[in-house]
Amino acid sequence: MISTVSTLIGGIGLFLLGMILMTDGLKAVAGDALRAMLANFTGSRTKALATGAGITALVQSSSATTLATIGFVSAGLLTFNNAIGVVIGANLGTTSTGWIVSLLGLKFSLGTILLPVIGIGALMRLLGRARLAHTGSALAGFGVIFVGIDVMQDSMGGLAEQVDLSQFSTAGIQARLMLVMIGAVMTVLMQSSSAAVATTLTALAAGTISVEQAAALVIGQNLGTTVTACIAAIGASVPAKRTAFVHVIFNLGTGTIAFFILPAFVAGVDLVTERWLGREEALTIAAFHTAFNLLGVAVFLPLTSHLASLATYFIPEIRPTLTRNQDLSMRDVPSLAVNAAHDTLRQCAVITLLNASARLRGEDSPHIEQVLVEVRQATHETGNFLARLPSVEAAILGRLTAVLHVIDHVTQCARDAEWLSDSRRLRTMPALRVQADRLAALFMSGAEGLTDGDPDDLAIVTVQLEEALSSGEDARPAILQSAARHALNIDEALDGLDVQRALERLAHHAGRSLYYLHQLDQRTPDTASLAELDVRTGE
Repeated sequence: MISTVSTLIGGIGLFLLGMILMTDGLKAVAGDALRAMLANFTGSRTKALATGAGITALVQSSSATTLATIGFVSAGLLTFNNAIGVVIGANLGTTSTGWIVSLLGLKFSLGTILLPVIGIGALMRLLGRARLAHTGSALAGFGVIFVGIDVMQDSMGGLAEQVDLSQFSTAGIQARLMLVMIGAVMTVLMQSSSAAVATTLTALAAGTISVEQAAALVIGQNLGTTVTACIAAIGASVPAKRTAFVHVIFNLGTGTIAFFILPAFVAGVDLVTERWLGREEALTIAAFHTAFNLLGVAVFLPLTSHLASLATYFIPEIRPTLTRNQDLSMRDVPSLAVNAAHDTLRQCAVITLLNASARLRGEDSPHIEQVLVEVRQATHETGNFLARLPSVEAAILGRLTAVLHVIDHVTQCARDAEWLSDSRRLRTMPALRVQADRLAALFMSGAEGLTDGDPDDLAIVTVQLEEALSSGEDARPAILQSAARHALNIDEALDGLDVQRALERLAHHAGRSLYYLHQLDQRTPDTASLAELDVRTGE
């Protein structure tokens, strides 16, 4: 008995090791392509479902797909509704493991055949570099998976004579529920539903369990993945927790439906597989695993908006609105972190321009001041967020530089707009009032350009702000002449000059903010032009 259990544990370990090697290798080889696929092919629920299923079938890990999805939701590149489709698709894609094992792993002793593949993959991993090395890991992992299946099959053959699962027949609800719980525990212990399903299939092939018992175990193994997801979500961001919540709801709902119709469902699947694929119990279980997940897709995919509302209700966002998309988990993917910071700063710039425009028109309220304080806090947090990034590659260095410029200029804009609220001269001196009205109109146009995403509008407003900056200097001699004619006393004139300089700073920083945001929208910041602008404006 001890020898059998030891062999079984070793087989499971080999299977898990192969899954880890293959998954890590494929993720590394895919690299940005994996992220690009998620970003480009989740425009609808159906596309999101297909993307989640396809990527999971490719990397043989629903966790890898789910984590990538969480990163995109945190960065604001995926809507939460579409992320739900990807998570549901990942559950469907992970059923491919059962088909691989039942069609290949149990029919042939591929472990022996694939031993040379493991050797070749290991050499590629040791001697190759970058993509070649990662390809070698994936190749070696693929071979180790089937060696593990062979070892599990051998151990299950001996276990069939020593373990009696007849007490867990599926005739009663309680016995069936016990099998479901055992399946869930298997997944939790192995930390892989794929490994648990493979173990169940090998036990079925060895005659240790019946088809209905295997089906009940598979339901439990499907549920067991939610425990892993919940553990992973502890202390994670709100989008991560919501994704785990949706994962639990989908798997629990799907498993509950399959549980109560288990005998009839298995019989129906068995008839279909026997007719089209032949009399093979392992194929029946693989088809059952896919079928009840398809049933879950049919039930829950149309309800994605309701699932999103439910997750939002039970897991509310407590972080500030402006910085809630900045998740520390994105530190390992600097491009996502820079994109998240860009989105935050765009919102900060819009809020700052709108509220600065209100200040320049003479509107004043505690709400405006509070909003500008929140903007400065958000830009400060964004700077700290970016400071925690590791060194970035040259491809995104220009974008990171532009984002840091925006942090500086939006912060200064908000500070100057706050300062202007204490000035009585802004609306009482004609020269300053004309300049303030012009800037107020331009700030409104800039905010609209940022909101609409029209690059031409941003370019035009940037130029107009530079012109306003030059023409605004006419206010200075006008104020001094008024003082010379005794229309203003010296204190009033000095206050007016302070306000005029604040307006110049406001126009300068607003123009620079729009310029850099315009460059970021182009996705290819012109660093040479940025440097030229710095020199031209004296910074």
